[in-house]
Amino acid sequence: MLLYIHVPFCGRKCAYCAFHSTAYDPEAMDRYVRLVLRDMRARAELVDRRAARTLYFGGGTPSLLEPGQMDTLIQAAGKFFGLAGDAEITLEANPESAVRPGFLRDIRRLGVNRISLGVQSLHDGTLRTLGRPHDACLARRAVHAVRDSGFDNLSLDFIWGIPGQTPAMWLDDLAAAADMAPEHLSCYGLTLEEGVPLAHAVERGAMALPDEDAGADMYVRGAEYLAGCGFSQYEVSNFARPGRESRHNRGYWAGEEYLGFGPSAVSTMDSRRWTAPSGLDRYAAFVSGTAGADTEERLSETIARRERIMLALRTREGLDLKTLASAVEPELRTALEPLRSGGRVRLENGRLSLTRTGMLVSNSIIEFVLDLVEGPHTNTGTV
Repeated sequence: MLLYIHVPFCGRKCAYCAFHSTAYDPEAMDRYVRLVLRDMRARAELVDRRAARTLYFGGGTPSLLEPGQMDTLIQAAGKFFGLAGDAEITLEANPESAVRPGFLRDIRRLGVNRISLGVQSLHDGTLRTLGRPHDACLARRAVHAVRDSGFDNLSLDFIWGIPGQTPAMWLDDLAAAADMAPEHLSCYGLTLEEGVPLAHAVERGAMALPDEDAGADMYVRGAEYLAGCGFSQYEVSNFARPGRESRHNRGYWAGEEYLGFGPSAVSTMDSRRWTAPSGLDRYAAFVSGTAGADTEERLSETIARRERIMLALRTREGLDLKTLASAVEPELRTALEPLRSGGRVRLENGRLSLTRTGMLVSNSIIEFVLDLVEGPHTNTGTV
């Protein structure tokens, strides 16, 4: 089982972010920690205190937690869910809060053993476009602080496809990132959800996203560059040194059960998925049992199968064709031949996986495969 704790506070909201977060307030943070503890206690009894092998602090900005608050939550995870002694414990951090004096050394002593640092870019103009509160100098300082504090498992987050960004700028970012020698890199294409400030700027013409060709160039050339630096692409957006893949995210992609705590956190357990309400007041009512989840669904076998296929095809290993009905596999192989000959998928050793150029259009290929698996079709292998 995996554990996720959503910390819904930020120093300020970034221009592209659609995740649930609110302005940081020390008193609200204290209340939040108390609510998560109550939630953990209640959920532990419902899941028979199943053991957890990872703990992930996401957000928001989890590095706004004080070390004492993190200690309380980590201890509770161990008490209620038997957190394994070798558990991967990840903290998402922003540069400006990670460099607080003594913070990183303190949380390392508490058991945090992996830092995921939200760098996003090392071009100051691009960081301003994103509304990030740090600059490139502070990002580099944060990386040094992580290493000086004794962490040997560092992941850096970067974003491509940002207004004003060129393929050359993206490759500059990746070269600088590789020079920092992280164990892991997450490289996400910018997606703008309706209502976020950067989406408004694009809609009114104040900014323009890179065109499709430039975006494809960033993705493919970037992945090729990282491969040359020793990073293996083990998922559509994730790259790691050998043996340094995120165990927590690997668990998600393998379909493991997980419990989420905090406002808007998602859980999947016993073929049921639910989302906690956003906002501390609504979350408090949920924890007390006077209000239900924001969303809840029973995962049918059809839904579970779709998700297994979708998640498997996002990974380096791809989909084991033996997991499909025997009648489907020959038809699938025939229908996928144009994609295989076009260099977008591989069919090897009984597995279907996406090539680098296939990963660029992974959503379309995954939908194509799902259509093939789920019933009669007239697909021609065109994606």
